[in-house]
Parts: sequence; C-alpha cells; structure tokens
Amino acid sequence: MFRPASFLTLGVLSILTVAHTQSAFNQIQISPPLRQVPPPARSASADELEKEGDQLRSQKAYLDAIDYFHAALEKEPDRASVLNKIGISELMLQHYKDAGKSFEQAIKRDRHFSEAYNNLGVVDYSRRKYGAAIKKYRKAIEMAPDSPSFYSNLGAAYFAVKNYERASQAYAKAVELDPHIFERTSHTGIAAQMASPEDRARYDYVLAKLYAKMGDRDRSLEYLRRAIEEGYKGVNDVYRDPEFADLRKDSRFLELMKARPVPIPE
Repeated sequence: MFRPASFLTLGVLSILTVAHTQSAFNQIQISPPLRQVPPPARSASADELEKEGDQLRSQKAYLDAIDYFHAALEKEPDRASVLNKIGISELMLQHYKDAGKSFEQAIKRDRHFSEAYNNLGVVDYSRRKYGAAIKKYRKAIEMAPDSPSFYSNLGAAYFAVKNYERASQAYAKAVELDPHIFERTSHTGIAAQMASPEDRARYDYVLAKLYAKMGDRDRSLEYLRRAIEEGYKGVNDVYRDPEFADLRKDSRFLELMKARPVPIPE
C-alpha cells in the first residue's frame, strides 16, 4: 500500500510571530527548529551526500534529508533517484504539492522510472484523486509488472472508488507476488486511510476472502476476525461465498462464527 516535492529547501522554516497574551503590541518570535545535523559539506561528493540523506531519511529526519539530497543534486543534477527520494521525504511531511513536483522532475529525467510513477500515484491517492492514482499505478505496473506494492496500491485505489472486483484482482496479484505484503503495510497502508469503519471492515473481509481462496486459512481467519470486530454488516456472506468453502470446514471457523467477537467501537 509512499514520495517527493519542489526545490524549496524545506528545512528553512518561516518565522512565526504570535501576540503576547497581555498586549497586542508585544510579540514573541518563534525561531526555526535547531538543525539535527551539520549542513551538507561543500567538499562531499554526490554519492556521499545521497548516502547521508538516505541515513537521515531512515531516521525520519526528513527536512535534513531533503537538504542533503538537494546538495547531491547540485553536484549531479540529472540523478532521478535523488529527486524521487526528495519526493518521498516531502510526501512523509505531507507536502503533497511539492512531492508531486519532485516525482514529475524525476520522471522527466527517466521516463521509465516505475517507482516515481507509483509514488506520483501515492500523491494522487493521498489527495483523494483516485482516478488519477489508478492511471499512475497502472503506468508503473506496465514498467515493472513484478512489483507487489504497485498492485497493492492499485487495489487500494480501486477500493476507494468502490470497484471491489478490480480491487480484489489487484490484491490477488500483489499476494501472489508477495504473500506477506499486507502484514508489512497493515499499519501504514489503505486501512489507515479508510474513510469509515464500514470501509475498513469491508477491506478486511475482501482480504479474508482472498486468503481463503489461496488456501491460507490462518490469514483468512485473522482478517475475518478483524472484519467482524470492525462491524462488517455482510459477514454472513461467508456462508455463501465459494471462496470460503474449505474454510467453512475448519473447526476454528466454526468457533469464530459462533463466538462472533463484539465490534470494536471507534
């Protein structure tokens, strides 16, 4: 189921001024936050600057990482991978407009940069432009048809427009390529962005059906439990959907449906 931006140095924050509580004429000046690391060294190579930016990004020091990536670009302006990393950092800061510009710049330098197309789709998805996101994800898949995350993202976008059939198809391909993909994205992926508990519950039910069809009973039962806890209203379809035919013979399924976990309130 994340990112780039414009070429403004995001580490330089504008100064805020707020009125003092006792007087409209007295003001408190709030300075920009202190740097976590020294500024990029002029003598460093593009490789060294990019590597340091990678390290800072892994530490979630996104503003500092962006500065180092920009410094690397000053040394070698045509590095599409660095522009992509800038966009990812800006996306993590929720600077969607800037992130989109960075990804577009990366694509201009490398027309076959599948990750940049995917990340541009993530920007569209984050801004609820789901149709545009679908086009970007499909473009990324054309270039890299073996990427499970691209299919997972495509499934999320189809899910957002309530095209559950195509969402299921995309998710199925993602799981075929990587059976553990949803475990790694469960805290940061589509479920975290659902508009309502009902949507989250349906998402869990779709995954339960998908894993049941694959014969993975453990994961199917886990997502079915989640769907019930989220209050999925169509849970009784589990007795009719053919994908659950084998699971219905499992004693754990019978126990789960008999117990029916109480929905977790929001």
